[in-house]
Amino acid sequence: MIARRAFVSLVGGAAATWPLAARAQTSLPIIGFLAQGTPEATAALIAAVRDGLGDAGLVEGKDYTSEFRSARGDADLLPGLAAELVQRRVAVIMALDTLAAVRAAKLATTQIPIVFVVGADPVKAGFVESLNQPGGNITGISTMSLEIGPKWVGLLHELLPAAKRIAVLVNVENADAARLMITDTQDAGFSIGLQTEIVFASNADEIAPALAGLGARSQALLIQPDVLFRQHFDKLAALAIREKLPTLYSDPLFPQAGGLMSYGWSFIEAHRPAGVYVGRILKGEKPGDLPVQRATKFDFVLNLKTAKAIGLDIPPLLLARADEVIE
Repeated sequence: MIARRAFVSLVGGAAATWPLAARAQTSLPIIGFLAQGTPEATAALIAAVRDGLGDAGLVEGKDYTSEFRSARGDADLLPGLAAELVQRRVAVIMALDTLAAVRAAKLATTQIPIVFVVGADPVKAGFVESLNQPGGNITGISTMSLEIGPKWVGLLHELLPAAKRIAVLVNVENADAARLMITDTQDAGFSIGLQTEIVFASNADEIAPALAGLGARSQALLIQPDVLFRQHFDKLAALAIREKLPTLYSDPLFPQAGGLMSYGWSFIEAHRPAGVYVGRILKGEKPGDLPVQRATKFDFVLNLKTAKAIGLDIPPLLLARADEVIE
């Protein structure tokens, strides 16, 4: 893989000291943001973290400053970028968007606090000892979006009980999440007699070719929760309509952008409580004492306008279970 130059954005600040309560008047703690995705793709995540810091009573430029390291899609760059943040003596590392980013941060330091947002079970991923008592220097938020693959398959089966084949779109650059998505959906599909076709896209230019002609081979599509696909909801929704392909994603922003269905918790919104955790750590709390927060309510959203556009009738029982219907 050809290494791409990592984007580095510095926003003020001298060397970090932490916790916040003990800092010198002339120095502010630095929050180090670490992301696999591009700056454009992760901007909304960072904004949500800053909102959470505001909820914790902290203001950027007054109480903290920040630095950003982006691998621009290349997971191989993450260990070096995490090491840079450690060398900068940041007060907290906020791992934004992929399991690989969290893993790189965790391998880089056992001392600097780390806060994550992930779609997987962080215990199974090896990030924390337990949800209630994470231990060590790491805690965060889990949307569990990568753990509900069987539920997604079940929803598609209710929508299309006669379907024999579904497709799954994954980003191979987010390899850990892709493997989980593939395994869970294949196992769930096999249990009810559904074949699974895996299609791949690792950048924006590969999305359209990946979906071209897919509607002639598969009856529905699942999309891996991923920063690349979150950045291109409009394109994915339009392509799925063109293919007349019922499509399900984890984030409610997808049907709001014209996709058919979503089931899950907003990944962007999950970064706000993560920001609160970062604030609490800056004020002196230990990450290992802060329980990992998990999604407890998954919203099911349907877009009836899109259903009509692809000639699909939503079964009444499924429609009645929707938390939100877009008409």
